[in-house]
Amino acid sequence: MAVSRALRRLLRIRDIEEEQCRLALDLAVQDLTRLQNALGEAAHRSSGGRRLVQASASSGELADRLAGLEETRAADCRTVALMPRISDAAQDVAILREDYLAKRIERRQAETLIEEAEAQEVVESQRRNQQGLDDWYRNRRHRAQQEGERLPAASGDTAADEQT
Repeated sequence: MAVSRALRRLLRIRDIEEEQCRLALDLAVQDLTRLQNALGEAAHRSSGGRRLVQASASSGELADRLAGLEETRAADCRTVALMPRISDAAQDVAILREDYLAKRIERRQAETLIEEAEAQEVVESQRRNQQGLDDWYRNRRHRAQQEGERLPAASGDTAADEQT
């Protein structure tokens, strides 16, 4: 009995589902990375604004001080806006990762079923082959006994046979 078409189809479907989940996970990870990079840029912008305020304190430039304060404020607003989005994206990544791992387990289970069916098929084939050989040998011996012929011994008894 060959591995059923249904099992092979199931494996192919599980493989496709796993691939789709992996792609969705990759996109979610890219989105999370993009948001984290934007957060890093906001921190860099805030730092630049603080440096501008410090530089204006020594030079006395009011415009630089105002620009630095505005840069810092804008960066802080962006950070506040990005934090919930990053949290949501991280949750999405966790959910998609769990889905991907579940699909991967399902695919591996289908693979295991097919491998076990193939192994069972090999065992059955070997058993049938051995049964055929045993039947052939038994029939040969039976015919030889009916015809009164003597067959050579199957084991190392040739020295005993030669003496008789």
